[in-house]
Amino acid sequence: MSVFADLVQHLADLLHPLFGATAAAAAIVLFTAFVRLLVHPLSRAAARGQKARTRLQPKIAELRGRHKDDPEKLQKAVMALHAEEKVSPLSGCLPGLFQLPAFFLLYHLFSNTTIGGKANELLSHELFAAPLGGRWADALGDGGVFGGAGLVYAGLFVVVAAVATFNFRRTKRMMAANPVVPGAPAGPGAESVPGAGAVSRLMPFMSFFTLFTVAVVPLAAALYVVTSSTWAAVERAALYR
Repeated sequence: MSVFADLVQHLADLLHPLFGATAAAAAIVLFTAFVRLLVHPLSRAAARGQKARTRLQPKIAELRGRHKDDPEKLQKAVMALHAEEKVSPLSGCLPGLFQLPAFFLLYHLFSNTTIGGKANELLSHELFAAPLGGRWADALGDGGVFGGAGLVYAGLFVVVAAVATFNFRRTKRMMAANPVVPGAPAGPGAESVPGAGAVSRLMPFMSFFTLFTVAVVPLAAALYVVTSSTWAAVERAALYR
């Protein structure tokens, strides 16, 4: 943790001539961009996987009709089809899973008052008037919605809401353009994962859950989430054309 704290601090020092008091926030945005670049190959693989799963829907519908009275045989047949076509039902989850360590590092880094037995100097950094270690509840208690820190969070919520709305509309268009084959499950991978059909139907609304995350985590972690979700929206729009 102390090594990561030093890394963020050094990066903030390098960016200070350009960003001044918000250099640490800029360092977090730059760090997020670096993480997204690292997982970009996984995002490309996930895009290819989703297109392949869409292409396999007619074959999966045929298997469901053939093995409708034998769920175990159906599952094996679907897994064999995926193996034959070299398609992983879980490939779409990998980009998000590989980002979790970076998110939790930032969460813990800006939640602890001490790092390596010393005072956590990163907690003194701010994004405009909002401390990077603070939360939305702290901002509401110190100036309210229209206080300095409250307005910073308002700006983040506007960005998240805009990205979530973009994702919602885009997902609905994709689902309309690729309707589920009659007799097939409700979403990619749903044929082999119990309950995945319901999850698929909820997918258009998932982006709005980011609003809750931004509200409850330290501002540094919220900044990571906002930057990452914005990057992901642009990335998906390019990859899933």
